[in-house]
Amino acid sequence: MSWLSAPLSPLLMAASLAIVFGAGIVRGFAGFGFSALSVAGLALIVSPAQVVPAIFVLEVLASISLLRSAARDIDWHWLSWLIAGNVLCLPLGILLLAWLPETPLRLLIGALLLLAAVLLRSGFSLALAPSRPVRLGVGMASGFVNGVAAIGGIAVAVMLSTSQIAPAVMRATLIALFLFTDLYALACSALVSLGTEAPTALLGADTLRWALWLAPAMLVGIWVGQRSFVGVSPAQFRRHVLNLLMLIAGISVLRALVELVGQSGS
Repeated sequence: MSWLSAPLSPLLMAASLAIVFGAGIVRGFAGFGFSALSVAGLALIVSPAQVVPAIFVLEVLASISLLRSAARDIDWHWLSWLIAGNVLCLPLGILLLAWLPETPLRLLIGALLLLAAVLLRSGFSLALAPSRPVRLGVGMASGFVNGVAAIGGIAVAVMLSTSQIAPAVMRATLIALFLFTDLYALACSALVSLGTEAPTALLGADTLRWALWLAPAMLVGIWVGQRSFVGVSPAQFRRHVLNLLMLIAGISVLRALVELVGQSGS
């Protein structure tokens, strides 16, 4: 099938583009949330297995497009320890999945993150001193959650929102972190798909076709989100980020509950 032909019918393709455009706005504004919102929305239209590899590709493109304007604000002390923690604990999260059922784990982690976001949004204060152990601990928690439930970015955002880090610095550090973790995920997935002929293999023709069609909507959304970020006060940014975290964690909990109900009914 030609790369120039749409993966879906015109109506469903328009809906998919609208979802990715909205997720791009969120990514451009907050620096995170694109994958969670895109997959949650697109899963209502197509099987997640069809689009998740393409979303990885788009995440890398999103980080590259944002990195140039955000590079000067990156907190390299936070970033280095976050990366180290992810490298250490992401494999541990993946290994845990070999022993425990995935859906209950995702439900538990999503519920904990939702509770944390709700508490912070309600005014609960927990100021984390930016020491090396704290930075490494946040990175390790993020890597572990990423390995178990692929929502490590939400864990980082929740914890960074307690550290009183400046909005521009938090956003830039998240953008740089996600570029690393997305490239890491792409590399691991590419290794797994080497020598396979599965239709959902990473970087296959279908994956690139999805990425090609969705990329313009995402990039326009990112541009809109970036413009929305300019001039936002720290208090407004923190409020918007916590609202977004509650939404994404809530979606994660809801998806896990639906899967549990489906499993019990089958």
